[in-house]
Amino acid sequence: MKSISQSQASRLLHNKFVVVLGDSIQRSVYKDLVLLLQSDRYLTVAQLKSKGELSFEEDTLVEGGRLGTMNNGTEYREVRQFRSDHHLVRFYFLTKIYSRYMESILADFENGLKPDMVIVNSCVWDVSRYGQKWVLEYRENLQKFFEQMKRILPPDCLMVWNMTMPLGSKIVGGFLVPEIKHVAPTLRYDVIEANFYGAALADAFGLDVLDLHYHFRLRLQLRTRDGVHWNAAAHRHISGLLLRHVAQAWGVELGQPAPSNPDAVVSAAPLEKSRPKTKKQQVQVQQKLFCSYQPPRMDPYRYGGGNFGVPSFGSRLPNPTGPESSFVMKKKSSKQHYAPYTCQKRQRPLLTLPPSYRY
Repeated sequence: MKSISQSQASRLLHNKFVVVLGDSIQRSVYKDLVLLLQSDRYLTVAQLKSKGELSFEEDTLVEGGRLGTMNNGTEYREVRQFRSDHHLVRFYFLTKIYSRYMESILADFENGLKPDMVIVNSCVWDVSRYGQKWVLEYRENLQKFFEQMKRILPPDCLMVWNMTMPLGSKIVGGFLVPEIKHVAPTLRYDVIEANFYGAALADAFGLDVLDLHYHFRLRLQLRTRDGVHWNAAAHRHISGLLLRHVAQAWGVELGQPAPSNPDAVVSAAPLEKSRPKTKKQQVQVQQKLFCSYQPPRMDPYRYGGGNFGVPSFGSRLPNPTGPESSFVMKKKSSKQHYAPYTCQKRQRPLLTLPPSYRY
């Protein structure tokens, strides 16, 4: 998959209000989107590691973070917002998919500006910080959250549920506080089970599902040493997956990106022939080539068949058979999607799918 460019992202999200809900990984998803709307640069290591800063790439810390108390507990809050002349992106840090804090966020949506797109994930904190018997509570909270979102958000709002990315066998860092170190060896397996519940419920409520666990199961070299977070190349790939998914759901043809610096474009063949010697050269080659690699074609939802001992969840979901399956994408239309937050409405031509288009 080719990387998406700044011009493509800017045109696709023109006059759109995007909301990102989730943990530190989703915060990096928000940061990469904000950076991509302004330039083709990648996030730095310092930008990926920092949290609660007062400003990041022209955005604003609205609530929590360094305006409040910095900690690694479940009561940590952080609300960020980036606004330009034609883009509005907001981030809410979550430690639980449904709580009193989530009810306050839903009240913001109900009484204020309605988003055009919502990107959400909440899993690792839910299954590790609230007791070992998390399964029933997590499923109930997911159902409450999806019910409220369907009630509050308008029908033309695109909601994408990001499935949790693969965790490492050894987890270190600030996330793993001493109270939950005993869950570290089995946490990656709990995430797989929680991914099944999240995807099944999102599908039942007619929402879009993006299986990041599937996409990155063979890209583990992009995961950082703490076993939880991912590097800048991985997050740029996530942005490409998200924006191409959104373009297909809205019926928008992205086209070919125009290179900002033709002299800097390097073909894949010379890079493959010349072996990088230094670590810096290896990172540069990795950033240029990781998007071109495609894993073997497999069923993205492995839970439909076989004796894998999957948890029972009501009736068995049908097993998708091809790219036309409605399990991944629920909204796919060619009508004009225009819900700006700006005062003046610009007349734009209707974007329709070409006859040869296939998802």
